[in-house]
Amino acid sequence: MQKDPRALHNEELYRQWRDARSDWDTEARKDIDFYLGNHFTTSESDELSSRNQADIPMDRISSAIEKFKAVLTSRPPAFTITPREDSDVQVATMWRSIMNYVWEKSDGDWQMKQAIQDYAVTGMGYLYAYIDAESDFGRGDVKFTYIDPFRVYASPSSRDRWFSDSDGLILSTILTGEQVINLYPELADKTDPETGEVIPGLIRELSSFSYDDEDYPSSQNKNSMTVFTPAEVRDKDYFEVNKYQVLERFYKVKVPFYRVIDMQSQEEEILSQEEYTEFFQENSEAFDIGAFKAIEVLQNRVKICASLGEVVLYEQILNTDEYPVVPLPNIWTGTPYPKSDVSRARPMQRLLNKLWSLALSHAQASAGLKLLVPLGSVDDVDQLEKDWANPNAVIEVDSSQGEPHYPAPQPLAGEFYRLIQQSEFYIDFIFGLPEMMHGFADKAPETSKATERMIALGSERPKSKLRDVEFSINKLGKVLYNLSKGHYTYKKIFRLVQPNNNITEVMANFYTDVSGAVLDLKKEKHILDKHDIRIESGSTMPSNKYAELAVYLEAFQMGIVDRYEVLKKNPELFDKEGIMRRTEEKQAMQQQMQAMEEQLKNLQGDLQTAQRESVSDRKRVEVEKFKTRLSEINSESKADRRVQRGKLENEVKLEVEKLSSNLKEVQTKVGSAPEA
Repeated sequence: MQKDPRALHNEELYRQWRDARSDWDTEARKDIDFYLGNHFTTSESDELSSRNQADIPMDRISSAIEKFKAVLTSRPPAFTITPREDSDVQVATMWRSIMNYVWEKSDGDWQMKQAIQDYAVTGMGYLYAYIDAESDFGRGDVKFTYIDPFRVYASPSSRDRWFSDSDGLILSTILTGEQVINLYPELADKTDPETGEVIPGLIRELSSFSYDDEDYPSSQNKNSMTVFTPAEVRDKDYFEVNKYQVLERFYKVKVPFYRVIDMQSQEEEILSQEEYTEFFQENSEAFDIGAFKAIEVLQNRVKICASLGEVVLYEQILNTDEYPVVPLPNIWTGTPYPKSDVSRARPMQRLLNKLWSLALSHAQASAGLKLLVPLGSVDDVDQLEKDWANPNAVIEVDSSQGEPHYPAPQPLAGEFYRLIQQSEFYIDFIFGLPEMMHGFADKAPETSKATERMIALGSERPKSKLRDVEFSINKLGKVLYNLSKGHYTYKKIFRLVQPNNNITEVMANFYTDVSGAVLDLKKEKHILDKHDIRIESGSTMPSNKYAELAVYLEAFQMGIVDRYEVLKKNPELFDKEGIMRRTEEKQAMQQQMQAMEEQLKNLQGDLQTAQRESVSDRKRVEVEKFKTRLSEINSESKADRRVQRGKLENEVKLEVEKLSSNLKEVQTKVGSAPEA
């Protein structure tokens, strides 16, 4: 089998970048152990056991991580799409719906939580944008997923937090032979259609290049078998088969594009090299006479070179100038190997474990009291131990040698327990989580205003972390935007279900004879930076709904906002739209009644005018008829008004009682314990 130099280059870079990352691997493995509650090595457990101390950790890190994830991913991000040039604002709004569609199809909330977990635990999380070719019945969809940070290798020379200056990125995937054939059927055995003989596939030749090393460092802690990553599952059958490593190297290249200008209309279109070649062949005469003009420009694009062993599986140029593997770096060290919050909390967690072990040992010693007897007063000490364990035993001793007694255990000093509390506080402090955010009501201030202030101050640390995460999501959004432009070049309807169950539809590449397509992705697929993709700052953070409602209620009482805004902010009303619709119907009924009253006034005015102008018997007869009809209308109107007014008064009375009860309940909740 011929060796491909491109595959060899992938292997060489992988080994170099893997070796440069070995220290980070080891520390990240320790961080994962502590997050999973595996705090003691085997030697540490044996040492504690020799001192009759328990190796039970007092885990504070995992709960801090879970709360940290909840704070940073409380809500899905709100994307904003801003036109950079003369793009239609309507088109930007449609792009926002498409980005939300991609987020929904990718299970974005769950993927984000996993990446944030890696971000906090190992110091580095990753999100990977790709095209799922099997989605939408083979038409494909743009999606993203989180990927294990141990699978990604970056150039050690990179000094940018998000690897923009990196020579490339390598994504490693460990597969069994069956998985390789499923993904790359061209490697499998084939049958000769004429002879029926089996032609050996390339997978057999690759057997000598099976992958024996692991992408993940092993754990040295006790019970480490329980904390291996999914790629390291200790299944016997899995390890009896050959494993293969697929290396996907992402790097940036210069790709030629052509600005084709219609000299008559001055309209311009961007074409790739293949598209330009086809267009030129079809319009060569027009180019000769100067009807079209072409300008070649070089643009950055990301290229993938995938290899298995010494074989190149495929090469592909992506429609993006940003790496689709988007990092979420935590504590930057000036290198591609950031530190984690867990690494900073580990020393304090070790201290907390030791203090907890001493407390358990002291409790055990206090429960089992020691007996002191004078020398020679007991004939059989072993029998005394057995009898002492029996609560109903009668024990004889030689009192002439002295009276037996047992010393009272000394209680632990108060400083010991304060040290435990300080250790717990410091771990929460590292993650920027005050005790109130754990839901402990006794840790909250007495007043609601003070509580809200403490929550706001406590949220500053998570917000600082969130700004880094938001920058990564912005980069991910840009990649998703570019990939969508390159992929969705066919007719496609994007359907998105809103929280109110309404369905939003965006149609792409649907053309009309008059105006063309509102969203023409096929025409603009090569134009990457037409819109600025961002998320609203702090949109993923939790909000105090009851505090917001209290503010709106106060504004309503001052006449600043109307009741509709109060209804929107009420977290306990489920049928908000129904209530608002019924309220609008009541207002319409009131307006109708006012119009009827105005009509009656006009009729009475006409009657008075007619009476003044009636100068003959005929006029007087007409006036009397008019007066009779007016009386009938007035009677009917009064009857209808009484019925309508009765209904309205009952409904208004019920709404007022409901609003008053709701206001009292909300004020009680806000005044006692508002949500973080």
